[in-house]
Amino acid sequence: MCIHNFCKGFQLLNTNFEQLLSNKIKIIDKAIKLPKYLKIDTYIKMMQFIKTCYILLFMLILPVSICFAQQDAQFTQYMYNTMVVNPAYAGSREMTSITVLHRSQWVGLDGAPKTQTLNINTPVSPSIGVGFSIVNDETGNGTNQDTYFDAAFSYSIETSDTGRLYFGLKAGAHLLDINFNKLKIYSKNPSSINQPNIDNKFSPNFGAGIYYKTNKYYVGLSVPNFLETQHFDNSGGENGSFLSKEVMNVYLITGFAFELNPEWYFKPAILAKAVSGAPFQLDISANFIKDQKFTIGAAYRWDAAISVLAGFQISERLMLGVAYDKETTQLGDIQFNGGSFEALLRYEFETRYTRALNSCKCF
Repeated sequence: MCIHNFCKGFQLLNTNFEQLLSNKIKIIDKAIKLPKYLKIDTYIKMMQFIKTCYILLFMLILPVSICFAQQDAQFTQYMYNTMVVNPAYAGSREMTSITVLHRSQWVGLDGAPKTQTLNINTPVSPSIGVGFSIVNDETGNGTNQDTYFDAAFSYSIETSDTGRLYFGLKAGAHLLDINFNKLKIYSKNPSSINQPNIDNKFSPNFGAGIYYKTNKYYVGLSVPNFLETQHFDNSGGENGSFLSKEVMNVYLITGFAFELNPEWYFKPAILAKAVSGAPFQLDISANFIKDQKFTIGAAYRWDAAISVLAGFQISERLMLGVAYDKETTQLGDIQFNGGSFEALLRYEFETRYTRALNSCKCF
């Protein structure tokens, strides 16, 4: 169902874009007054990006009934950490890329989540990419810890002079640790929580994704984990039950790079995550890139948070990114919640398969 909707939507997008191009002369003839820095080609591409967002968001919402409850860690700098959510991204930058990220969520709130990621990906041939990632997600001051180890494989085909379509598969392992001794128990009967600790419980998983990119835009659809593993279940009658379960999350990611002038690029991006039993998550970001060295932008997580982002290309190979989130929910009004912080480092170097595909180096 997901692949069918994706293909139909992609075909519709191409049809709309061709119609948009055919109307280019009509737009000029009507003498639309655009800002001096905004070229007519850039205007057309912006319209294409808006249509892409509408079409792909519809395609994501349509199959949402196959998904179940939210569990995956969230990131504000998802545009630099794409392989964590889509295995097809492996090798797509056509360089060896090493990225580390740390996120402290709801700083000042006791037991708030902390997440670290490490991912490495590289092309190993003109059409094959591989990658490896580790995600460590800890909540409750060590009460619950999830560690994911994933290996990704991608195969790509050239669709045009600048376009490439990637198909990705992922095999992964999940280690679950739960320490019930660290729980703060507010029950009048503490013995009601009578569970043995869980130490490094192993469960396998696999995922898949598709990713298309040109030198101007990208779009991807993925399900990082298909298997729904139930880790433990204690139907304790009057004592209730405890249940931890792996569930499917469906991701849509897309972005564009608009050249405003030789010095500035405008880079909007969207990440949508859907799973039944949890609110639909939509992240919208807008970044401005100066001389391919400095990045500044803002983001909005639907009904959840507003964010500011900044990046600095320290050298040709090393990039630093930071982000700050402020909750827009009632949680953001809590006295000891100082917001959420992210810091990211990315180190890259060229390989024999590196091409000058993306002058902006945005994707």
